[in-house]
Amino acid sequence: MAKSNLVIVESPAKAKTIGKYLGPGYEVKASMGHVRDLPKSKLGVDVEHGFHVDYQPIKGKEEVISDLKKAAKKSEKVFLATDPDREGEAISWHLKEMLGIPDDKTYRVTFNEITKKVVNDSIANPRAIDMDLVNAQQARRVLDRIVGYQISPLLWKKIRRGLSAGRVQSVATRLVCEREEEIKAFVPQEYWSIEADLARIAPNLGQFKAAFHGREKKMELHSKDEVDAVMAAVGQAPFAVTGVKRQDKLRNPAPPFITSTLQQEASRKLNMTPRRTMSIAQQLYEGVDIAGEGTVGLITYMRTDSLRLSDEATAAARDFILSRYGANYYPGKPRVYKTKSGAQDAHEAIRPSNVNLTPEDVKKDLTAEQYKLYKLIWSRFLACQMASAIYDSVSIEVTSAGYTFRATHSSLKFSGYTAVYVEGKDEEEETFQSPLPDLKEGETVELKGLKPDQHFTQPPGRYTEATLIKALEEKGIGRPSTYAPTISTILDREYVVKEGRALRPTPLGEVVTGLMKDKFTDIVDTAFTANMEEQLDEVETGKVDWKSLLTQFYGGFEKELKQAEADLDGERIKVPDEVSDVICPKCGRNLVYKSGRFGRFLACPGWPECDHTQPIVVEMPGKCPKCGGKILKKTSKRGFAYYGCENNTNKDEARKCDFMTWDVPVKETCPSCGHTLFKKSGRGFKKPFCINPECPNFLPEDQRGYKKKTTAAETPAEGAPPEEEKKPAAKKTATKKTAAKTTTAKKTATTKKATTAKKTTAKKTATKKAAAKTESES
Repeated sequence: MAKSNLVIVESPAKAKTIGKYLGPGYEVKASMGHVRDLPKSKLGVDVEHGFHVDYQPIKGKEEVISDLKKAAKKSEKVFLATDPDREGEAISWHLKEMLGIPDDKTYRVTFNEITKKVVNDSIANPRAIDMDLVNAQQARRVLDRIVGYQISPLLWKKIRRGLSAGRVQSVATRLVCEREEEIKAFVPQEYWSIEADLARIAPNLGQFKAAFHGREKKMELHSKDEVDAVMAAVGQAPFAVTGVKRQDKLRNPAPPFITSTLQQEASRKLNMTPRRTMSIAQQLYEGVDIAGEGTVGLITYMRTDSLRLSDEATAAARDFILSRYGANYYPGKPRVYKTKSGAQDAHEAIRPSNVNLTPEDVKKDLTAEQYKLYKLIWSRFLACQMASAIYDSVSIEVTSAGYTFRATHSSLKFSGYTAVYVEGKDEEEETFQSPLPDLKEGETVELKGLKPDQHFTQPPGRYTEATLIKALEEKGIGRPSTYAPTISTILDREYVVKEGRALRPTPLGEVVTGLMKDKFTDIVDTAFTANMEEQLDEVETGKVDWKSLLTQFYGGFEKELKQAEADLDGERIKVPDEVSDVICPKCGRNLVYKSGRFGRFLACPGWPECDHTQPIVVEMPGKCPKCGGKILKKTSKRGFAYYGCENNTNKDEARKCDFMTWDVPVKETCPSCGHTLFKKSGRGFKKPFCINPECPNFLPEDQRGYKKKTTAAETPAEGAPPEEEKKPAAKKTATKKTAAKTTTAKKTATTKKATTAKKTTAKKTATKKAAAKTESES
């Protein structure tokens, strides 16, 4: 019997998709990610003797490793088909070493997209494991381990347990902290604007508004006196049109997605965290069951910094655009986007593997989140190959007493790529005013009024997840695979918290960053970290030896570590409490933020004299359906989010309100009764519904997707979240059932023992009788 070939991938979903394409001659198995790594209990790197690395099998993977070893031993060839990046290359190398696969049986294959053609072409053209890629990943892993395992204990000793430091996470935290410092140090500057309300002399021929611009060049108005001087001059002088400029302006489409821009856009448009975005993208890459198509990988590999597109992809986009939108929507030749310098450029940009599989075609086979992300990727790719949008732009300049005022208007003339996709923005753009009258140069216009406005400059905005990723990318910190885990880490460590979409540093984050800036200058230096990334790229290309890079880094790092330990010997750094504006109802102090098993909460700083604690509440959209008060998001004792009226705890009995629900309030109101709509909690899109029993659109509780709720007799105690008091009862019932089962089992066991004992006794008696009988007969 001929031996089959073994293909090893990371996940079962990927194995299922590839197995379908390869057929019966191949066995496809999943390694379930990494099979070995550095040990958790110790450093695992011998820094004194050439950085020897002690890799160990990952706990819990014994069965997987054993199964893969058996499969590899009986296979003719072993194809290692892990992801096409540094980490994937390292997993393939670890698999080869762990499973003991000989060189002549080892074949490395990669798939930029998981389609039948690409999979079969890759299997037909394997290569050897690229040790430069492996060593670049080893260098990154060891660097991160050294920094994390040698600085973190110092943080535990000097600040508090559970803290960590890292090459990229510490720099990301520093960026957020320094932005907060900028905001606090910002001094607003006064400035003014003047808006002129103008009209043509002939009646009913058009009125428009023009903004003050300056004299010969743009002027800034910094005080009311300057504004009054301008208004006095133009108030008595005629206004004449001194310039009319009309032109077509082209707006070009955004380039296709790379990892960082996908995470930014998913955050802006879909409100997805970077981690969630990458998780859903991984599912789309590895394969989804599509009716009539089978399991299909819908997008190309999602960890990339390249804007390159294959000729086949751009040709498919061209054909689709021409057939669906017409020749006017195609620019005549494929658009080529230049990848920024310093990018690895190992893979194509993120795009659909088959542009003919439109989001609408596959919607019924995808989850809500998969559909939204696929639509985003599909639309962006198609738009990047379409014709530019054309805007009819008009600019009018009006002069009075030597001062100029300007009015502009822009309207869409040809939609081009905007028929498919428009890129999101981090800040709102200025809206264009209503259309301007058809004025001619030299025409006199009438002043109807002047409107001065005082303004103050605003501080820079706090980072959001999207803008922080953008900053990290622009500064060359981290790589496509590191953005999502970096942001997750600084949030999990509570160095940073989210307020809406904004990221704000906590006192803990500020204290840790201050220590790192003082004692480990290089680790939190953006230029140093960016330079280290460049050196890792050079290891990947074979220009730098990975152990030489580690030796160079560790020399300076070890000195900084020893100096920091000496400087901080015996010193304990106190993290100041983060004070809230919520007043303690027992003693009147301002409550402070604390952290516990279920996250952050508010506590009185007067402990132990005052032991008051309460959950953090967040104001939600909409109004209470019972009393019209604000709806607040609260956290139960078990860490579950629920929603209640602000008057739940009102001391005035007349104003007290008992409204509480697990359902999430939304911005929309019911078109029939005007009450706030709610939706079922959970990920993905949930259709809003009305909870007003008197409304024709009312949706009963048993139709909202929840289990049947408590009866009136089981109504929870006042102030407790809905159904919160029911859960312990269910636990008691389960305990009773378990106890009953145990008792029954014990009784059964006792009965069996008694029966066995009786049988044994009877047997012994019979034996004795038989012996006595024999003895008497003899």
